Amino acid sequence: MTPRQPFLHDQLVVLRAPSQVWSSATGEVGRAEHPVQGVWLGDTRYLRALWLRVDGIAPEHVATVPLTASAVRFEGLLRDLGEPGADSDVRVSTLRETHTSGLTETVRITSRLTRAARVVVELSTVPDGTGMDAARIGAPPLPAEDLVVDAASARWTSGVVAVRLEAPGATIEQEADTVTARWEVEVPARGSVEVALRLDADHPDPVVLGVERPAAFATPEPAPTDDRLARWLQRALTDLEALRMRRPGSEDVFLAAGAPWFLTLFGRDALWAARFLLPLDERLELAGGTLRVLAALQGTRVDTDTAEQPGKIMHELRQPGLAARIGGSSLPPLYYGTIDATALWVCLLHDAWRWGLAEDEVRALLPSLEAALVWLREHGDSDGDGLLEYIDESGRGLANQGWKDSNDSVQHRDGTLAEGPIALCEVQAYAYEAATSGADLLEAFGRPGAEESRAWASRLAGRFRDAFWVTDEDGPYPAIALDAAKRPVDSLTSNLGHLLGTGLLTAEEEARVARRLVEPALAEGFGLRTLSTRDAGFWPLSYHGGSIWTHDTAIAVAGLARAGFTAEAAELAEGLLAAAPAFGYRMPELHGGDARSVSPSPVPYPASCHPQAWSAAAAVAVWASLAGVEPPRS
Repeated sequence: MTPRQPFLHDQLVVLRAPSQVWSSATGEVGRAEHPVQGVWLGDTRYLRALWLRVDGIAPEHVATVPLTASAVRFEGLLRDLGEPGADSDVRVSTLRETHTSGLTETVRITSRLTRAARVVVELSTVPDGTGMDAARIGAPPLPAEDLVVDAASARWTSGVVAVRLEAPGATIEQEADTVTARWEVEVPARGSVEVALRLDADHPDPVVLGVERPAAFATPEPAPTDDRLARWLQRALTDLEALRMRRPGSEDVFLAAGAPWFLTLFGRDALWAARFLLPLDERLELAGGTLRVLAALQGTRVDTDTAEQPGKIMHELRQPGLAARIGGSSLPPLYYGTIDATALWVCLLHDAWRWGLAEDEVRALLPSLEAALVWLREHGDSDGDGLLEYIDESGRGLANQGWKDSNDSVQHRDGTLAEGPIALCEVQAYAYEAATSGADLLEAFGRPGAEESRAWASRLAGRFRDAFWVTDEDGPYPAIALDAAKRPVDSLTSNLGHLLGTGLLTAEEEARVARRLVEPALAEGFGLRTLSTRDAGFWPLSYHGGSIWTHDTAIAVAGLARAGFTAEAAELAEGLLAAAPAFGYRMPELHGGDARSVSPSPVPYPASCHPQAWSAAAAVAVWASLAGVEPPRS
């Protein structure tokens, strides 16, 4: 059977980046042999199974209680240990807590019996050595190596990750590939007893690390009046705390893109998430950290294999030895194949400055700003036509290098795929905003180049106006892209929402776009569809061809609000708020684009990642847009 990417929608995760634990809703790990289930450190799964037995019996699961993004409690009953009757006399509570380098599993058995009970508690594990690249396509697992078990602990290696298992008070035994910690305990009459197992994993040379200190997120003021938004914000902020990461040797914090496949640095994702979070980013720690981490990796040379160019902001960072394979692509550990991250870096710097980023922090980043602006004009516009376009020159990288990076994401209304080089509409908007806001920064700090940057932006706006606008039966709108022949790719897409509030469009053009964004073909679902129902390629469960992405809708909501279309912003936001309860207020990476009249609850996109940084941070963007929250510096 052909390996397939595993479905995730019904799987439970607790995490503290770069650690994550995936299980069934009952808490058992790996018993159903699901490819994602296991205990992970970064890109390595070092335990593929974990289960509990008491006197050889699995507790009967009755509840799963999320506590934070990093902790969950599973409640179960042991009816065979009690007296006859309708009520159970013995319950089991299992607390699962992740930390940045591992996991603690604490089992508490509580009895209301009037007599003591002796029981045997067993936590069984299966060490593993599977890489994320293999698990993501459903390949068979790989065993751990160098397994050593003694009475008090077990040790093994998973790839290069060294793992230690400890269980105080237990006897640890090995049978075949299973390591079991066994306790013989007495549950007191009307009392409880507790045992615990701890796993610690260590990578000798990691590219990313976790963050131990608490997050510095402010309380939303004004408080949201919609309970759905309040709950979404609360869940989002705890998820974002667990997704924080840093580079070795640095205390600068950024957000990992998401679980399970992307607990690492992605330029575009980290930038959008940090930008969304600016209103609640106390001391602007996250914005400043994200800017500095990406500036430290900014391109300095031309390298076709990695897509690096001078001034360019990177796309993705992986552990060496793990080839990130996506849709036939094979990406190097440090990969620069993104057309939009460089402009978005400039936009974040400008927005962070407006929100009060310290002037000395901004000043230190001005050389990176100047290099980014040069990249926009020279390398971003590879054919000199005044627009930014991309093409994979290596033949092994991403075919599409905007945020919709799947192979079929840029298509004409008739469903035919666009051929590259491709110039995306939203990338022109990002570049225009970057060039003009970058000019503002250059002027504010007494640096040259502002006039040149604004002149370039003006030419880009004129070129966009001449080339991108198309018309259908409902009127004019910008095409998603221009193809290799500079023909408009005329599908109607959510990309339009990214143009608003950037300055690229006139007021009349923004009004046209605002009207198209809320028409039923795009907006009758639980958010903004990536592709309209009128286009031949529409499918509500297509990754980028009809599904709904939370962050994408939030960008449109924010753009509408910035452009003054508050009613339209509220209409799109309502779609997300209507979806949030169905996902336990943890909005996934994306969900289905079915109409609400057809499906009263959103249909999950089954391979959707969760939690996802920009999906969580979108809650802040929606709140700020609806509440009219503005930066203090105009």
